[in-house]
Amino acid sequence: MDIKEIQSLIKFVAKSGASEVKLETDEIKITIRTGPGGSYPEATYVQQYPQPAQPAAPAPVAPAAPAAPQEEPKKESEDSKYITMKSPIIGTFYRKPSPDKPAFVEVGDTISKGDVLCVIEAMKLFNDIESEVSGKIIKVLVEDSSPVEFDQPLFLIDPS
Repeated sequence: MDIKEIQSLIKFVAKSGASEVKLETDEIKITIRTGPGGSYPEATYVQQYPQPAQPAAPAPVAPAAPAAPQEEPKKESEDSKYITMKSPIIGTFYRKPSPDKPAFVEVGDTISKGDVLCVIEAMKLFNDIESEVSGKIIKVLVEDSSPVEFDQPLFLIDPS
């Protein structure tokens, strides 16, 4: 289920007058609650479930597991000096204001607090996502035009 289908479901539930709808599949669980009279969605909860692993897959992964934890703490310590800019909403991530314009920010750009980093489209509304800190863009963590979840990391920023 993609973000557009979820948005359509939210609109349908709001128009139907139902106070709560739950949808659960193998990979996603959605609960939609509407406000008084069903006129607007009051809260939306989306949770992804991990796909069940095949029985043969864990055996080959186990020998490689000791190498990964050795690299992981090193990466965490390197990334710990950076601030992670996270998505404040669910929607579709766009790096540019329109397809024919340049990206808001590129890796290596110096930014100030309040600078627009990207836009996230939610329910046909384009929301400017502004930087909460000043610094330098180290990494863009999301591909352009891809769906993002609430609190999903978008950018790594070096505040120094």
